[in-house]
Amino acid sequence: KSLENHTIGSGFILLGFSDHSSLQGLCFTVFLVIYLVILLGNGLIVIITVVDPSLHSPMYFLLRHLSFLEICYASITLPKMLVAFLTEDGRISFLGCAAQLYFLVLVGSTESLLLTAMAYDRYTAICAPLHYTCIVSRGLCVGLVVGSWVAVIPVQVGQTYQVFTLPFCASHDVHHFFCDIPPLLELACADTFRNQVMLHIIIVLFAVLPFSLIVLSYTQVVREMRKMPSVLGRRKAFSTCSSHVLVVMLFYGSAMVVYFKQWPRGSADTDKYLALFYTVVTPIVNPFIYSLRNKEVRIALQRLLWR
Repeated sequence: KSLENHTIGSGFILLGFSDHSSLQGLCFTVFLVIYLVILLGNGLIVIITVVDPSLHSPMYFLLRHLSFLEICYASITLPKMLVAFLTEDGRISFLGCAAQLYFLVLVGSTESLLLTAMAYDRYTAICAPLHYTCIVSRGLCVGLVVGSWVAVIPVQVGQTYQVFTLPFCASHDVHHFFCDIPPLLELACADTFRNQVMLHIIIVLFAVLPFSLIVLSYTQVVREMRKMPSVLGRRKAFSTCSSHVLVVMLFYGSAMVVYFKQWPRGSADTDKYLALFYTVVTPIVNPFIYSLRNKEVRIALQRLLWR
């Protein structure tokens, strides 16, 4: 009990990228610019999909919420990282670490389900275009977004509670730039088998299963595209899916490698750099992917800027 009380009182130390001590100033500048670009880019996507009537379709309704989640994702990790670069102090309280972990896994799991909903939207638009407006209604979109949050909240509350009721009696140095489950479990001085099982069950539910549904959706989309007689039709169908596919590859690719890699843990640096992809790279490229590859978004953005 005293060990647990000691942990609660002293908290943890996020080592982050402290091994590059001579580059702290440069890292602060780079990540500050990245954070501002994430806020600006995704914020613009949210604004234009609200104010521009031409973007009031189900696809852009889901995109708006994806951009909101990207802002949340970056805001959970980057401000703390910037403070650590500026002060060279990575300390975080026990409750602060628990809150960061909870909101990170909450937003990450919700984004995974939202990406699945976006894949279903594209599947319906291409494979059942005549019934699209009847199937993918605004009510369904609202239900998918709300359902994504509701399905995740209780599960992640339980997982966070399970992690932070462990006795952390080893070093309090977390080899990461945010509080994540694998590096925290390494600090526990109790059997973490149940935690590992729970982690993998949740990964299957909120990562593997959604990703499988996305792959299934696009398998059907590709089959439908091959049946299209005109090259123009195939190009248009491809362009409406390509942006989403790129975001899915970035988000799931790095996250699954971190949590499902088969070699023994110990390569903390590898995990940190891979984590940058789904916590930093995906949020910053999301608005560029959707604005550069989507004509409607570009036109709406031009109208907003001219105003």
